[in-house]
Parts: sequence; C-alpha cells; structure tokens
Amino acid sequence: MDFQQFFSYLLAPNLRMPIGIVLAYLGALVGSAELLSRTTNMSPEMTRKIVHIGSGNVILIAWFGNIPGEIGIAAAFVAGLIALTSYFLPILPSVNSVGRQSLGTFFYALSMGILIWWFWSIQQPYFAVLGILIMTWGDGLAAVIGSNFGKHPYKIFGNKKSYEGTATMFLVSLVIALLILSTLSLLAWQQLVIAAVIAITATFLESFAQFGIDNLSVPVGSAAIAFYLSQYFVSI
Repeated sequence: MDFQQFFSYLLAPNLRMPIGIVLAYLGALVGSAELLSRTTNMSPEMTRKIVHIGSGNVILIAWFGNIPGEIGIAAAFVAGLIALTSYFLPILPSVNSVGRQSLGTFFYALSMGILIWWFWSIQQPYFAVLGILIMTWGDGLAAVIGSNFGKHPYKIFGNKKSYEGTATMFLVSLVIALLILSTLSLLAWQQLVIAAVIAITATFLESFAQFGIDNLSVPVGSAAIAFYLSQYFVSI
C-alpha cells in the first residue's frame, strides 16, 4: 500500500469519526498540557503525567471505534519519533525536557505499537487495552500519589519510591485487570487469580525499572500474562 492508498484508507467513511475523535482528543490534551507548562508554575513532571495518563485512553477509542491495527501502529511510530525528537530538542516540554535521562515517552509509544501489532492481528484487542491502561493509570497515578502524598519512602536500586505510590500501582492495576477480564469467558476465581498475578508483576516491574523502561515492560508484561494465563484457564 503506497502513501496515496493509505491516505485514502484513512478517509474511509467508517474511519473518519473515530480517527477524528482521536486527533481532536490528542490535540486538546497536548495543547492543554503545553498551555499549563508555559503559563503556570506547574512542574514539567506534572504536565508530563497529564499527557501520560490522558494519551493512554486513546487505546479505548481505537478499541471501541474498531480502528484497524495498521493505523494504530503507524500512529505509534509517529509518536515515537516525536518523543525522540523532544528528548533532544525543547519542542514539547509537556512530553519531555532536554537532558532528562529517561526515554519513557519513547517506550510508551513503542509499547503501544507492539501491543496493537500483537493483539489486533489475532482479534483480541482487549489484552492490548489492559496492558496500556495499567501503564497509563497505574504507573501515572502511582507517580502522582507518591510525589504528593508519599510519606513513607524507600529505595530500590536507586529508585526513589513510596509505599503509598506502590500501593496505588497495585490497586489500580488490579481494578483495571478485573474490569477487562470480566468481559472474557472466565470464572470469577480465574479472573481474580489472573488479575492478582498481573497486579503483582506490574508493581514489581514499575518499582525496579530504570530510565523509563517500565513504560515498555509494564504494559507488555501485563498483557502477555493476561493473554497466556487466560489461554491456560480456557484450555483446562
């Protein structure tokens, strides 16, 4: 498929509304974060978390809007390029700041591309949704809660964490996993076991990660566990 064919594909009547919603949503999100970054005293880390939490919800639009996988992969590729550019140049302070020793935003885009490629191709997009939402809300809220309300800090391999943030990561991951797994043909106890394993693993990966790699390991790891354990329980 050449560029002209791909562009015509994007303009197909059944895709205009969901793609338009995605573009409008992301534009409003990044624009709002940039405005806050440039006009208020909000810290760069907080504006990054706004984008982090908000942008992950696009996976829900892609799921409910039946957006084809190739479009999601292309969007993730473009987002990854923007993230890498912003890492070295101050074009989007709300995404990254110059010299910040983290490629988390790039790994974020990479994880989206991997999960869409994997689970859209086998018509099981809900596993990709589960992985992305755990990263989006679990990791995002853990950082916000830990930074603002963390009264009991600890360190793991130089990572500064708090028990409040870690508990938030576990609980949010558990709730998201249970919500997504409830849509599958699994018994209640099976859903609970899988969700607990996912939450424990996601919390572990988030706690030990360096240089933003948790934005890749958490969503891909969570989705993989959900997929393989679900397959196991269905087969027995």
